[in-house]
Amino acid sequence: MASCAGLLLAAGAGRRFGGPKALVELDGEPLLLRALRVLTEGGCDPVRVVLGAQAEDARALLPDPSISVYAPDWSSGMGASLRAGLDALPAADAVLVHLVDLPKVDARVISRLVALAAPDVVARAAYDGVAGHPVLFGTRWWREIAASARGDRGARDWLATRDDLRLVECADLGSGDDVDTPADLKP
Repeated sequence: MASCAGLLLAAGAGRRFGGPKALVELDGEPLLLRALRVLTEGGCDPVRVVLGAQAEDARALLPDPSISVYAPDWSSGMGASLRAGLDALPAADAVLVHLVDLPKVDARVISRLVALAAPDVVARAAYDGVAGHPVLFGTRWWREIAASARGDRGARDWLATRDDLRLVECADLGSGDDVDTPADLKP
C-alpha cells in the first residue's frame, strides 16, 4: 500500500470568523484537534500541521508540537501555508491536504481518498459533483504545486490545468461545507 502523509492547513487569522478557526471549539473540541484526529483516523501518517495566526496558542493544543510547521508569510494567504507544508513533509507517495475549517469531513472521507494514494495521483473530494476538499497530491507534483501556490488560491490554479484530476464523490459520507462565521457552526 502506498504511503500517504497528511497536511493540515490551519494558519489563517479567520478575519470573517473573528479569530483563528483552528482555536474555535465545536462540541468541546478545537477545530484544530478535530481535523488532526480525522486525518490520523483516516490513515494519514505522518501528519504535519501548518500554523500562522496565534501559532503558539495553536501549537499548545497539539498532542505533539513537533508536527507543527510555521509559515512565516501565512498572512499572504493559503498559498504560503501550502508551500511551507509541502517543504516540511517527509518522504511519502502522496499527501492529503485538508483544511481546518471543514468540520463535516470525517475519517471516512479521508480513508476514501487515502486509498488512492500513489506518486502520480491528483484527486479531490467532491460533494454532489462539486469539487471540494480534501485534495490528494502524489509526490511527483509537490514541487510544481509549491511553485504555483500563491495568495489565497492555494493549488486552485494548478488544479484547473489538470485533465487527470479525479473527483471522488463523498456526499454519502459528509459535507465539504466550510465554517466562515460562528453561525456556520450551528446544526
